[in-house]
Amino acid sequence: MDFECLRLGTAGSQHRIELSNHRIASNIVYCGDLSMVKCTLCKRRNAVYLRPYSGEKLCAKCFCISIENKVRGTISEYEMLQPNDKIMVAVSGGKDSVTLLHILAKIEKDYPRASLQAVTVDEGIRGYRDQAIKFAVKNCRKLGVEHVVTSFKDLFGVKLDELVRIIQEKTREKGGLTPCAYCGVLRRRALNIAAREASVDKLATAHNLDDEAQTILLNMVHGDALRIARVKPFLNERRVRLVQRVKPLCEVPEKEVAFYAYLRRIEFQGVPCPYASTALRNDVRVMLNRMEEKHAGLKFTLFKSAERIRPALEKMVEESKLVECKFCGETTVGDVCKLCSMLRELNILH
Repeated sequence: MDFECLRLGTAGSQHRIELSNHRIASNIVYCGDLSMVKCTLCKRRNAVYLRPYSGEKLCAKCFCISIENKVRGTISEYEMLQPNDKIMVAVSGGKDSVTLLHILAKIEKDYPRASLQAVTVDEGIRGYRDQAIKFAVKNCRKLGVEHVVTSFKDLFGVKLDELVRIIQEKTREKGGLTPCAYCGVLRRRALNIAAREASVDKLATAHNLDDEAQTILLNMVHGDALRIARVKPFLNERRVRLVQRVKPLCEVPEKEVAFYAYLRRIEFQGVPCPYASTALRNDVRVMLNRMEEKHAGLKFTLFKSAERIRPALEKMVEESKLVECKFCGETTVGDVCKLCSMLRELNILH
């Protein structure tokens, strides 16, 4: 995924870092002569990272420990995981999901009754997903994590590339949803099916702080502010046929996930999805990054604000009665689930 720029070294000098043959662009800034600046935490090693929102200057070791502790803290704060949970991690092969897999694998060692496995969804994007699956497989093998691959083609009878061609033909004149809108619905269903078939207790996804902040704004832009009440770090309601989801990286900024992966020498796919640029989320991402550059900590503020108002929003939202979709049998709030509705509109499901 493209960031803006990674500035390393002393003031006045800038260097690029390549991760998995991909240029990282983030506004990770190092100030002053690194040989003179010591880590804020250990007071001994040279600092390599400045956190603009906290003012901390961290060495490589303390930075990595801080990320791992942040994840542990988030899991504890929201009571995401239990000591004997069977956990499935959604691993796309990108930096966020692979980093989450490595951190959870490290945490899981402290809980012998817990177990960890991974799932990768092959959407069917030619020249993109094949490479990502290789990174997912390689990291799972390195960590000794059981790994399964599922696909849109097997589950829904259509690849995303095929779906996009149909979408373009159907919506050429009147406009319509972007490929990302369809992909998101299909991916969530594919992940839930994989987690349910594996009989796991929790499905962990790698949504980071940036993702969460973007989603909050997108809900506002789409005129669905009450949806903030339903999109949580931990979907703690137990519902039939729906595996509980957790987001252990939800309080870690995207650029810090990337830098952690670099320091830990974690290999991942760095090429962005070819359809990502079509989504409104991309514009929101650019806007938030520019605002964060000028007002450090803004993403945290947005996330915490949503957390504070969520209880009030939850009181305003009527609890939906869940029923089975009359076509696929999956849990939904109406007669027809969103996935079946989408596919029927495109004449893929009859």
